[in-house]
Amino acid sequence: MKQKIRFEKNIKEGKLIILESSEVDPGIVMPLLEEEYSLDGVVKASVAGFSAFRQFVRRKSFFPTADVCMKLFEGTVEFFKNEADQVVTIEYDDADTFPKEEKFLLEDDDVELDHILEDDGETSEDEIKEIDAGEDSLGYAPEDISEHEN
Repeated sequence: MKQKIRFEKNIKEGKLIILESSEVDPGIVMPLLEEEYSLDGVVKASVAGFSAFRQFVRRKSFFPTADVCMKLFEGTVEFFKNEADQVVTIEYDDADTFPKEEKFLLEDDDVELDHILEDDGETSEDEIKEIDAGEDSLGYAPEDISEHEN
């Protein structure tokens, strides 16, 4: 799912607003979240580094994964340094985080099919009879735990 996370500075009020939206269908973007932060707090956390930024930005309602936090941090470092910038949008596609499939190649040296298909030994008639000698039918006899006969 493609996500857009928009950072908007409100310097007059000393606030930072984070808006998260997601593409629910191709071309249809739905707003998901709006969080308000102290602008000074976010700037200080950004200067302190990734760990401080991640800790400051995460809340119960907005809890990005470590990968998303890293992308947000990297995309906003210059944004917070430059007071003239008012808005920055970070786009993120969570499908990119899924592990890629590895090509499976079977080489002739890996498996000796002839060895696997060979008869692996002796199965004597006695062993077969011993296996077949067991009772194969299922039996069910419920315990009579009632005190009265019906």
